[in-house]
Amino acid sequence: MNSEFDELTNYEQQEENRKKKLSLRLNVYFFATFLLFSVLVVRLAILQFVEGPDLAIVEKNSLNRDITISPIRGNIYDREQSPIASTTSTQSVSYRLEPGHKQEDTIALAYRLETIFAELGDPRQPPLNAEEILLRMDVGYDIHGEETKAPAYLYWPRRIKSNLTKEEIAYLSEHRDELPGLEVAEESTRVYDERRIAVQLVGYLRPYSTAMNMEASYLNKYKEEQSDYLNDEYVGLDGLEFLYQDELRGKNGSKTYPVNGTSQIVGEVQITPPVKGNNLYLSLHNEVQLAAQRAITEHIKMLNTNPLNRTYARGSNARSGYAVAMEVNTGKVVAMASMPDYDPNVWMGTILENKLKEIQYQYTNGTIRERYADVPEDQIGRHPTSLVPLGSTIKPLTVLVGLNEQLITPTTRYYDEGIYYYGRDNNARVPNSDRKAFGWITPARAIEVSSNTFMAEMVGNQLYTKVPNPLDVWHSYMVRFGLGVSTESGLPGELSGDYFYYDTAERLQAQFPLINGSFGQEARYTTLQLAQYAAMLANEGKRYKPLFVDRITTYEGELIKEIEPELLNEETFPDAYWKVLRDGMKSQVGGFEGVTYSFNRKTGTSESQVAGKTVENAIFIGYAPAENPQLAVAVVVPEGGFGAYGAAPIARHIFDAYDQYIGFGSESTP
Repeated sequence: MNSEFDELTNYEQQEENRKKKLSLRLNVYFFATFLLFSVLVVRLAILQFVEGPDLAIVEKNSLNRDITISPIRGNIYDREQSPIASTTSTQSVSYRLEPGHKQEDTIALAYRLETIFAELGDPRQPPLNAEEILLRMDVGYDIHGEETKAPAYLYWPRRIKSNLTKEEIAYLSEHRDELPGLEVAEESTRVYDERRIAVQLVGYLRPYSTAMNMEASYLNKYKEEQSDYLNDEYVGLDGLEFLYQDELRGKNGSKTYPVNGTSQIVGEVQITPPVKGNNLYLSLHNEVQLAAQRAITEHIKMLNTNPLNRTYARGSNARSGYAVAMEVNTGKVVAMASMPDYDPNVWMGTILENKLKEIQYQYTNGTIRERYADVPEDQIGRHPTSLVPLGSTIKPLTVLVGLNEQLITPTTRYYDEGIYYYGRDNNARVPNSDRKAFGWITPARAIEVSSNTFMAEMVGNQLYTKVPNPLDVWHSYMVRFGLGVSTESGLPGELSGDYFYYDTAERLQAQFPLINGSFGQEARYTTLQLAQYAAMLANEGKRYKPLFVDRITTYEGELIKEIEPELLNEETFPDAYWKVLRDGMKSQVGGFEGVTYSFNRKTGTSESQVAGKTVENAIFIGYAPAENPQLAVAVVVPEGGFGAYGAAPIARHIFDAYDQYIGFGSESTP
């Protein structure tokens, strides 16, 4: 019993000792926690009330703000290294918010700048008023002191005006102390050749923010890609400026400003210079290009004001003209003219609404897109656009279709009576021009005299009666020769043409569009497509991608890449068939008297229905020299009358210029 009692007593004592130890440990733990918490509170108090101001200064002094510097854009040259679009330096004035600036002083500064710009600025540029100046200063209130959107970044310089005159620069520099917050700095700006070299092909620039707000589908490039563009940075919006935007742009640089907690600058700026963009050297030749532009302008003026005779007078309503010259064995474009044109320098800066309206039918490239005639607003729709039917220029291909489908042979003889009747009860007819009858003719002669009746009866109608799925067969030949499909030029907004023979067949029957299409009246194609087609006739079946750039170099001129010709497709036919086409295109034509080189050509006079009337469009395709073709040319003059008079003389000037400045028989093409 005593043993059991002793064991119980020991257990109770052990349990009491354990509880005492636990209590002691808890007390020590809580005391330690209290002590640590007290130390933390004291330390926080010291940081806030004793060391706080000094640490705040350190923090503020360690903040940096970066400003992106746009790179210098690469230049664009012709094949002879003559500048077409170049980047030059300009002086701009910007405003940066000063610490403690006062609203009334800033508004007064805007009014003073208005006076300075009006008195010393370029009188050719639209003046800036105080209200617009204050808006560009982005200070958070308007000219009346009313609050507007708060400025995003206090440290960011706001460009007020570019292209300062020497007088403006001198005044702003001399009175710098009186004009707080203003900075005059050198920037780059785009300058285009004052001779207006292929302006629609070269394209133009607009601010990135403008491109982001436009609806053209190809501009989605700027919306979709992750980029470091600045809102006011100028980017390519059309033509080669857009197509080669990435090569021309270069890479951004930066300015790093140390700022305090209120974003005020507190130290020296650090600059990382931008990387300059690359240069483009085009296949274009300035003198050939200028010859094309002058030829179109002067010929249309002659047609409008002093036609040489009654035949030329048929083109007296012409308002525009388009031409493309392409080297046959490479696809290199030597000239691309869309007239009338305009001065692309108007895009640099603020373009006024009335100026934009003035050039709205001039800055579009009518050789690759549909462009309206440049006429007063109330006359829009009374003239054909740049997209017209091919007319008789399709006839070499029509004959080739007939030969290859074995509807005719090279020696087929056809009696041309001047008119061909077809359809139920012969109630439809196809006449030749002026209903002229040519008697017995061969396929080559049919091309030469431009016989509508031969094309209609011997090819169009026989396709309908003898060939399964004749419309599909016809379409396949058009596509093989680049008609109704993209030329693959890459130019933004290029059209593939407008063929409607399938729609016509649904409304009527396949016979009518096949006959009508055989002499060029069931589709509309671009001038660039016509040039590519003409080049295929010249090189006997090779369709090359149109090239505009020969090589790309660094800004300093180091070669980066040479652009090689790209063969899209090659069509093979017997030599006898090609000979028929060559023989048919050998005849002389108005405007080519006395040339020193041989050439093959085909003119066309297509019809368009405009505002309830029928108008005639002048078209020309050709190549030279005839024996060893080097250059193909296509010319379109909507409402220009007969192709031989409204378009051929323009082509003559282009061939002559090429021969003079590059030379037929030169090494320019392989």
